[in-house]
Amino acid sequence: MKITNNQKKNFWKNKVVWITGASSGIGEALVHELKDSGVNLVLSARRKSELERVKSQSELSDENCLILPLDLEKYATLGEFPEFVLQKFGRIDVLINNGGISQRSLAHETSLSTYRSLININFFGNIALSLALLPYFRQQKVGHIVSVASIAGKFGVPFRTGYSSSKFALTGFYEALRAENINHNIEITLVYPGFIKTNISENAYSGDGSKHGKLDPGIQEGIDSRVCAKQIISAIEDGRLEVVIARPKEKFAIFLHKYFPSLFAKLIPKAKVV
Repeated sequence: MKITNNQKKNFWKNKVVWITGASSGIGEALVHELKDSGVNLVLSARRKSELERVKSQSELSDENCLILPLDLEKYATLGEFPEFVLQKFGRIDVLINNGGISQRSLAHETSLSTYRSLININFFGNIALSLALLPYFRQQKVGHIVSVASIAGKFGVPFRTGYSSSKFALTGFYEALRAENINHNIEITLVYPGFIKTNISENAYSGDGSKHGKLDPGIQEGIDSRVCAKQIISAIEDGRLEVVIARPKEKFAIFLHKYFPSLFAKLIPKAKVV
């Protein structure tokens, strides 16, 4: 349900919002877009120094910002982290699961250990925090979980077999989780970005797990991360089930995949995806 502009002005006031992957890209953009909304922010990623940089550049104070470094690949340890947030702010309102890593390698050139890392970070690392917060949200009788997936979770994309798999898994998990918690006032929003101007391709895994280190042409020509962040924020405010943030040709690919799968299968191998 869409809310009025006047309601949006106060929507975030005093809310506690936890953002993973907050040290760069979409996560950093979300911080910059929310900083003046009266929100209390929890910033998580592996690199504490980068989180401190984001906090400083956003002019956030210790009073309204908690730096909470974590490693999504070590998902078995994530259950203890909500307590640090509760000790600081006393509540959690919105969890934005944005952290993750991409891939740029052909399937037959990708090691199983690389696939395992992709699934551990993008899927298990994502759902681990949601599962840790779920009992609290159910007791609180309100909560909002946002999972940043990808249009690669709408259809399989070449050079991203593991990445696509992890994003497909998120869709299945959160659609089922939404149904299970329909009577507990827990909202779930799935976000499907297309090409966004971030460092995602440079940090992506190669087949052996090393850093890809190259900027994709599609990323260079992609949507600005601040524009993406604004659309995510709007989707949260409106309580949307999902939002696709992509250029027209990427949205058209989703349409083709759904309604003309045979044609899509012929065209996708020719797409410039690296």
